[in-house]
Amino acid sequence: MIQNKKINIINLNIRFNLFARICLVAMCILILLPQTSFSDEAQLTDIIVTNTRDDLLLYMGIEGCFSHEVIKAIMSGVPATFTTFIGLYKVRRFWVDREVSAIQVAHTIKYDPMKKEFSVSRSWDKNSPIITSSFPEAQKIMSRIDNLTITPLKTLTKGSQYQIRAKAELNEVVLPFYLHYVLFFVSMWDLETDWYTVDFVY
Repeated sequence: MIQNKKINIINLNIRFNLFARICLVAMCILILLPQTSFSDEAQLTDIIVTNTRDDLLLYMGIEGCFSHEVIKAIMSGVPATFTTFIGLYKVRRFWVDREVSAIQVAHTIKYDPMKKEFSVSRSWDKNSPIITSSFPEAQKIMSRIDNLTITPLKTLTKGSQYQIRAKAELNEVVLPFYLHYVLFFVSMWDLETDWYTVDFVY
C-alpha cells in the first residue's frame, strides 16, 4: 500500500511538472510576442457611400487585418471570421441621433490543406463561397465589401444629415487543442478596429 501511494505521488508530480513547464512556455511566448493589436495595424479604407435609384449602398475595404499569427492559424486549417458592424443614423442637433439601419456582415476564410484551396464566404454575397488557390486573392476577397445595401432610399428624408458608422473585428478563433493549450491566455484573437464615420446629406 505504501509503494502504491509513492507511485501515485510520483505520477502526480510528473503531471504537475509537465503542466508547470507548459505554463512557463506559454508565459514566455506571451512576453516575447510583439504587443500589437488589430486596431494598431488594421483600418477601414476607401469608404464610399452612394446610391442606386432605390437603395443606399456602401463600399469599403479593410487593410492590415492579416497579422502573422492569423495567417499561421489560417494556413493550419483554422477558419477565421471578420465581422463588420455598420450603422446608419439620422443626425439630430438637439436630440439623440436616430438609428435608421443596423447591419452585421461576416467574412469567413478557410484553407483546405488537402486540396490546397481557400474558401471565402461573405454573408452578403450571393456568389459565396468563392474558391481560390491563391492566398493573396483570398485576402483581397476577405478585405472588400462592395455594393452592400444599407437601406432603401424611401427611408431617408431629403435634405437631412446622416452618418454611417462602421467597425470591423476578428472573431475569436477556435484553435485546435494542441495550440489552444499553449496559447490559452494569449489575447491575439480579441481584436478590433476603431469606429469610422462618414457624414452625408441626402
